[in-house]
Amino acid sequence: MHWIGGIAISVDIRLARIDDRLIHGQVATAWSKQTGVNRIIVVSDEVANDPLRNFLLREAAPPGIKVNVIDTQKMIRLFFSGLLAGERLMLLFTKPQDVLRLVEAGVTLTVVNIGGMRYLTGKKMITNFISVDEEDIRCFRLLAQHQVALEVRKVPGDRKLDLMELLAKEEAKSSLQ
Repeated sequence: MHWIGGIAISVDIRLARIDDRLIHGQVATAWSKQTGVNRIIVVSDEVANDPLRNFLLREAAPPGIKVNVIDTQKMIRLFFSGLLAGERLMLLFTKPQDVLRLVEAGVTLTVVNIGGMRYLTGKKMITNFISVDEEDIRCFRLLAQHQVALEVRKVPGDRKLDLMELLAKEEAKSSLQ
């Protein structure tokens, strides 16, 4: 909850998720039903500036759910504007850097779900669906310092794993080699 002109405003963020695939079958079906959202906001500077991806994401939305694709600065402004009051939101991100920008600007997130970060050159796999590089790890550590819980789950029925514990195990394993 935050205050605007002496009025308490609560933004109902039901799921904040990092998944570089953004809107796909799991998000469209399992997560949207589980959370009861009525709006999905893709928060990504990169995707917001790509008209084709922007269009395709809006077309992939489940029936009855509105989709917006915006950059991080616009999300920060919206969060504090009061315009999101009454919405049940899912925020989707492609990378932890965008989540960190929001949290450092004062956007309230208590839990971030990590659902998928594909392998790219320079990244290391920490699960079969999450790969990270040093910059990702730095951002996750800073999010944890902001008291943001980082849970790993592909779908709602999966057991929750703590990302920071997975990173610590990976670090311990690397130091033994």
